Amino acid sequence: MSTGVIILLIVVAVALVAAVVARSVAARGAGGGRGLKRRFGPEYDRAVARHDGDTKAAEHELEERVKRHGSLREQPLESSARERYMVRWTAVQEQFVDSPRDAVVEADRLIAEVAGARGFPDGSRHDEQLDALSVHHAHHVHGYRRVHRAAHAPTNGSGAGPAAGTEELREALVEARGLFQDLTAPDRGEEKALARGKSASQEKTEKAEKTGKAEEAPAATRTDTNTDSSRGRTHAPWALNRRHVKGS
Repeated sequence: MSTGVIILLIVVAVALVAAVVARSVAARGAGGGRGLKRRFGPEYDRAVARHDGDTKAAEHELEERVKRHGSLREQPLESSARERYMVRWTAVQEQFVDSPRDAVVEADRLIAEVAGARGFPDGSRHDEQLDALSVHHAHHVHGYRRVHRAAHAPTNGSGAGPAAGTEELREALVEARGLFQDLTAPDRGEEKALARGKSASQEKTEKAEKTGKAEEAPAATRTDTNTDSSRGRTHAPWALNRRHVKGS
């Protein structure tokens, strides 16, 4: 084979490789943008807005977030810890009626604590924590951002700028609730275990009710007083559940 033919083959091979690489890069770029949009949702649009419409800069920022925090594995919450967090969130919502700003400050602190317990960066590194949360909870992270901003906004009379109004605080708290619910939701395995436990409990309750009815039936036919008493016992669990829900 002559030298000229060898050189020609090398040139053709290099051209083919270059074409394949260029096509791969172009496809990855288009797919990457679509993938980031799907993953980050509204957070993608906020990133683009922060970069004054520069899509490439925004996507580069989001890609860096995924590289740093995409491998993070969220730690499960123990049921007792979850209940404590939910009780505290309920207290925050009740506190808002009398002291909106204090309630928002506590909500900011609580979400940071729950996120830390789930394995995200500590709340003292708020920006890093927020970036990590945006990778795994992109559709709700902005509420946390709003609550944090409101919690650290100037207060009336501080002279550092306008204070957040009550409606602004309320909207921030309502939006932040989505992230709190995400962070405190049971994992899939736990949901299945709870469902199995609930089914077993319901089955036991149904058996107990059937047994109770069978035992009480003869007595109920004797007097109207016993019938009324029987009905009272039947409705007692419903009344207890109703009181429990009201107070929760």
